Amino acid sequence: MQFVVAINDHDTRALSALMTPDHTFVDSLGNQVHSAPSMDAGWRNYFSMCPNYWIHIDHLTAENGMVLAVGEAGGTRDGVSWRAPAAWKAVVRLGKVREWRVFADNKSVYEILARRQQ
Repeated sequence: MQFVVAINDHDTRALSALMTPDHTFVDSLGNQVHSAPSMDAGWRNYFSMCPNYWIHIDHLTAENGMVLAVGEAGGTRDGVSWRAPAAWKAVVRLGKVREWRVFADNKSVYEILARRQQ
């Protein structure tokens, strides 16, 4: 839950401290970012593109170093608010997040981005 708090606080320093050096981030399209330093830059970029980004966990289960969480995510993009159902998988090793994988319906975000092209 410290990782979730750091995301909601947009605290990239805390996120970096909670990631293993060989951290892997996987987004809902399967794109991957490898290494904590690369993901630190990724979080900074995402928070600047999507101010007010937040995640809310409704249900969480943890077993043998794997955490599964279900809830929703939201924020603003281009000044437009959005929210979407989401789930996350975290693989934890020695108290740090080795992998953070996002499963989300990003249709509302894609619709906001599509308006840019009109």
